[in-house]
Parts: sequence; C-alpha cells; structure tokens
Amino acid sequence: MTNMKWDESNIPNQKGRVIIVTGSTSGIGKEAVRILTDKQATLVMAVRNTEKGDLVAAEIQNTNPKAIIKVMPLDLTCLESVKDFAENFNKYFNRLDVLINNAGIMMCPFGKTEDGFEVQMGTNHLGHFALTGLLMPLLKKTKNSRIVVTSSVAHKFGNINLSDLNWENRKYNTNKAYGDSKLANLYFAYELVRKFKNDADAPMVTAAHPGWTRTELQRHKGGIRFLNNFFSQVPAMGILPSLRAGFDPNAKAGDYYGPAKFFEMQGYPVKVKSNKLSHDEGIAKKLWDLSEIITGVKY
Repeated sequence: MTNMKWDESNIPNQKGRVIIVTGSTSGIGKEAVRILTDKQATLVMAVRNTEKGDLVAAEIQNTNPKAIIKVMPLDLTCLESVKDFAENFNKYFNRLDVLINNAGIMMCPFGKTEDGFEVQMGTNHLGHFALTGLLMPLLKKTKNSRIVVTSSVAHKFGNINLSDLNWENRKYNTNKAYGDSKLANLYFAYELVRKFKNDADAPMVTAAHPGWTRTELQRHKGGIRFLNNFFSQVPAMGILPSLRAGFDPNAKAGDYYGPAKFFEMQGYPVKVKSNKLSHDEGIAKKLWDLSEIITGVKY
C-alpha cells in the first residue's frame, strides 16, 4: 500500500510513553507536541526559551486539558546546557521511548556557539550528537525506543570540509553551511544504524525531512518567505515525515521519510532516498570520530 496517505490517524495510542521533541516552541516541533499529546503520550519540550515553551504548553493544554507536557531548558549551542538537560531528564524520568531531534537553525549570518562551533553545524548536528549520546543509556533501557533525526532536502548541497568544520579558513557561505549540517544529520543517523546493527537493546534510528514547510526557520531569507506562497505546506503536514519515522510500526532502521510530491516539497510522507554522498561510510566515520572528540561525548 505505497499510496496510502499516512497521517496522524495512523499513530497508535502512546499512553505511558515518554517522548522528547527538541525545538518545539513553533513550527513542526510544536505540531508534534500537539499531535502526540492527543495520543496521550508524555511530552518533554526541550527548548531554549522556556517562557515561550510554557506559553505553547498552556495553549495546547487549553484545547486538551489532559495533555501531559513538561517544558525543560535545552540550548543546543551550549554543551554545558546539553549535559544539564540530560542530567535533569534522567532525574525526572526512568524511560525514554522516542527522541525526536527536531530543533534546527537555517541559513543565518555567521556566528559561533559557546563552544566555538560554526553555529549551524553546532546546533543542527553537534548539539544533537551530544544530546543523543548522553540519553543513550536510558534509550537502551527502554524497550522498542526510537531516535528520529531530522534532515532536509538541503543535504543535497552539503559537502563537509572536515578540516575546516567551523569555517575559519574559508569565506562563509550560509547556504552551504546549512547543507553541510543537514548532511551531517544523515551521516550521524546512518552511522548510528551501523553501530547498532548487532545490539539487541539499541534504539531504532530513522530519519526524516519536512519538505518545504512554512516555519520561523526561514526568517533570515526574504526570498524563501516570498516563495512560501507558492511551494510551501503547513507545519501540520511538515511534521508527518518525522512522525512516520517515529511511530510507523513498519519502519526499519535507516529508513528516511519525506513528502511524496513536487520533488519532496509537499505531500504525505513516504520513504525517500537521500543522495549518494550521504551514504559515504568513510566520511561518516570521520565525522563521528571528530564529533566525539570535539563534544567530549563518547558513545
């Protein structure tokens, strides 16, 4: 049934399950919280701005008084914050069923994270790399757990320079840096799948991309905001590939989901293929080793 229109009605009840969504104060992350609290899951909103997080949680609880939401501070541009989040999470919860690595920034001016990483690679890849590693013991303890890694069609214009990850020796190109970070997400997902191949306790790792979805991510690009009028889809559709990656019982490790129509820009989620470069095991391993060294998080 490849033409089945998979949507939120396909997600089974999630009562008793604990789910983290990073970057959930707006856009597709917020939609994930709304949909999954409707399925009775316990949602942890891992967000940089907890005031905004509280407002979103209140808004969702207003329409669904039974929604169980905990807002917790997480700043992916700061490894100290990532460590604090993981420690706090482990204090509050004894299980983690699904980790949706959703937060991201896109095509912003050059900047560095607190730890000196180029800001897009630091937020989109390295922050989530550290977070996932620190939460791994709990994911392994939780039966049938899953990790969903969010990439983008933009991975196709990525080509990571491992000797200059932070753009110190090249003229900064924000579009390329974004593509690099989204390619890094796929290297991470696929390498994790390979590492877990023979580990019966390991969480299943899948990946997804939202197509062209209208969100706050595009605030730095006026041209993209204009084109939204013609090509984009709403966040409620944009989140479906991530949800399918996280909750479709037929999904397999390493599956990559995206929208079905218009060059994967819109439509219901189906299995899609990432480009050839994203499957380069040599680069994936090198990026993995480098990520472990610079974040200090060993798997």
